[in-house]
Amino acid sequence: MSVDTAIPALMPVYPRCDVRPVRGEGAYLYGERGEKYLDFAAGIAVNALGHGHPRLVKAIADQAATLMHVSNLYGSPQGEHFAQRLVDATFADTVFFTNSGAEAVECAIKTARRYHYANGHPERHDLITFDTAFHGRTLGAISATNQAKMRDGFEPLLPGFRYATFNDLDGALALIDDHTAGFLVEPIQGEGGIRPASMEFLQGLRKACDEHDLLLVLDEVQAGYGRTGKLFAHELYGITPDIMAVAKGIGGGFPLGACLATAEAAKGMVFGTHGSTYGGNPLAMAAGEAVLDVILEEGFLDHVVQMGERLRAALEQMIPNYDHLFHSVRGHGLMLGIKLTSDSRRFVAHCRDQHGLLLVSAGENVVRVLPPLNIEEAHVAEFIERLSEAARVYVPVADE
Repeated sequence: MSVDTAIPALMPVYPRCDVRPVRGEGAYLYGERGEKYLDFAAGIAVNALGHGHPRLVKAIADQAATLMHVSNLYGSPQGEHFAQRLVDATFADTVFFTNSGAEAVECAIKTARRYHYANGHPERHDLITFDTAFHGRTLGAISATNQAKMRDGFEPLLPGFRYATFNDLDGALALIDDHTAGFLVEPIQGEGGIRPASMEFLQGLRKACDEHDLLLVLDEVQAGYGRTGKLFAHELYGITPDIMAVAKGIGGGFPLGACLATAEAAKGMVFGTHGSTYGGNPLAMAAGEAVLDVILEEGFLDHVVQMGERLRAALEQMIPNYDHLFHSVRGHGLMLGIKLTSDSRRFVAHCRDQHGLLLVSAGENVVRVLPPLNIEEAHVAEFIERLSEAARVYVPVADE
């Protein structure tokens, strides 16, 4: 096989920009040329405690010096302790630890299918999912979305998914048949454009699951772990899932994810049904415990709510000054989206390159605002100042 030197050593699957971070501190990133950025992207909702949080750094360093990895053939005192804390804080009875959100979703899919298999109904293997959803980039996760941009060139995909329109309860219910295992849904679509589920929609899916012995599987990889001001976004809706995939903020930047489930939903997940070489390793558990310590501190989630309200109010006050560019704000807590009247990706690049402000684009020409959860009022003020200046000088493509 000939060597093609035209391809970079680092496989070019990401549209990387010119920002090249080498250091982070709190809500700021620093590039290799010394430039400073206000980071209101937080690794796409990953750096829940910002960069270099002392308690997270110490926990990782101490554990690295003690024990980083052992096989899951052995007992896991670290995993057992962290799992119990998650069980105590949530609807779940059991936890499987992964290394990413996509892996957590894969485990959730397997758990849902295996539940019906264990109940003597292996034919009930279809999950109803929703348009504009994002569940990851593995083969199973891209099969769970109907977006061609993620599926093209990877066929044949995993069968067992049917697709409905997000927030259309009647349309989703109409797809239920003898092969349905349940629903896989984000309570707030992140990549889709910070689109919260309606109360009627999510509560209606829960009711349908209860009536038809189906499983409600929530993907809270982006919306969970304090991002909305609740520990998990489904708490905003007064419902609980049967299975839930989480990641991103759970490790505060350390690769970590988890699949949480009730005892009933996980009844089929017995010896040999699933596994992960690195999942639940002691180093990841130490990171997860440190993040949870901070998030569960008294007043932390209240602070997220307060900062979210301040940020949203400031944005809503600013929008009329730039109504040629900004349309509206949506979302919860510190998971906010600014709906634009033109290409959000181009505006995100403008904020980044000209104003040192890091944001993330999403579907429906939405700019995602996903700062660390421990920002202060000074960060909100700085963000509004930078965003306002960026909007003041920005020229949308149609106006050039």
